Amino acid sequence: MGLLDNETQQDYYNGDAFGGYQFTSLNDIINQFIIAYVGEDKLIGKVKRTEVAFHAQRAMQELSFDTFKSCKSQEITLPPSLTMKLPQDYVNYTKVCWIDDSGIEHPLYPTGKTSNPQKILQNDDGTYYSNLISNGDFNTGITSWSFWDVDGVGGSSASGGGGETQINWSVDDDGVLLTSNGLQGTYATSEPKFRQQVLLEDGEEYTFSYNITSISDNFGTTTAGKIMIQSTDDDTYLPVDISPTTTGTNSVTFIWDATNAGSYPAVVSPPISAVTGETLTAWVTIQLSAGDTLEKSISIKDIMLVKTKNDGGYDLAPTGTINSEDTSTTSSNYISPTSNLSNNFDPQYNTDWDLRDGYGMDPQHSQANGTYYIDCGKGLIHFSSNISGKTVVLKYISDGLGTDEEMKVHKFAEEAMYKWLMHAILSTRRGIQEYAIARYRKEKIAAIRRAKLRLSNIKLEEIVQVLRGKSKWIKH
Repeated sequence: MGLLDNETQQDYYNGDAFGGYQFTSLNDIINQFIIAYVGEDKLIGKVKRTEVAFHAQRAMQELSFDTFKSCKSQEITLPPSLTMKLPQDYVNYTKVCWIDDSGIEHPLYPTGKTSNPQKILQNDDGTYYSNLISNGDFNTGITSWSFWDVDGVGGSSASGGGGETQINWSVDDDGVLLTSNGLQGTYATSEPKFRQQVLLEDGEEYTFSYNITSISDNFGTTTAGKIMIQSTDDDTYLPVDISPTTTGTNSVTFIWDATNAGSYPAVVSPPISAVTGETLTAWVTIQLSAGDTLEKSISIKDIMLVKTKNDGGYDLAPTGTINSEDTSTTSSNYISPTSNLSNNFDPQYNTDWDLRDGYGMDPQHSQANGTYYIDCGKGLIHFSSNISGKTVVLKYISDGLGTDEEMKVHKFAEEAMYKWLMHAILSTRRGIQEYAIARYRKEKIAAIRRAKLRLSNIKLEEIVQVLRGKSKWIKH
């Protein structure tokens, strides 16, 4: 039966799957391999289909990198950010270019003289600008956090329970959800709290911020539900004392007064450190009750406490031990309109980098199309500023396994797939003679070489046309 017997020409031209005849689906490759190479009196007597499928997918990946012709591409108008997001199935690029008004491609060249390193935020004295709260995003559960006064006696419980008054908790994408059970403990002044210790310096300015993702209607309507920064458990010094009522982000700035904070020593368990020099232990606290019997709940995340930078030059960065910005000074200078890298061909750039060593102009920089570099960590391509607003095209390689539709093999490489499967299966089995494995390894290499030649699409007429220009004299 012919391969086209199930589809008429009318069906083909009325559809949208043009040129599909040049490919064979990976499913057909697997079926045909099992029919032709597996069975009684054959070198492979028995094999599981899943094993063949695994090796077929590995063959697809490896051959996609340097044998199959890559047809993947994407086009965007470069935004003011001068960045392009890497495609979902991106593995490597083959060409990056911008398109002029005539549709002609102008190749862009990668630059190895710049990058986008992680920019650590620093204070004026050079110290790192860091979040004093550990696990403020609750990515590791409630590690570094503890419960206080949950049983009405002043005891601490890792679970938030242990007595009549309890705090129930859970963690998800919205942060930590804290819920009080509304029961009054042994003492009427039970104040169940969820908290963490931090060290603050006298006279320093701090910014405290958080994101409430859900909150009960009664949480902040009384003095019971609070978010606080306090020096002792009896609330003697409260530079931050908030009764939240709505969801959303909020921040407050305060100056820590060690003298005021340390003037009311308290005997508690675990003990709070006394003033040592100019540093005092404080508590970042979420309080859910103050002796009332109301059930309350709050879901909170992204809790941050940072020393405010004196120049105010940075916004609050994401939570973490050391805060950083996504865009570094290196990258900002690269995309700046005044950057020599960003301008069209700039003799000054070449003078600074190349002529100073006496080697003359570097050809990699003597072009006016522009440059780019790929930030693999963030999955972005950064372009020089002279490309802004232009149509940019990325041609790239995928591994051929992104979707079921693209899992297909060009017919020029079909035999290479069979030889690859034969060698891969035999080389992983016991009892197969080495000469047989070596034989199919040679056949695999030969089949791949033939596939590369066929897929290179070399046409004699096109080569002749190009070579006609090679007879011209080039004056130096």
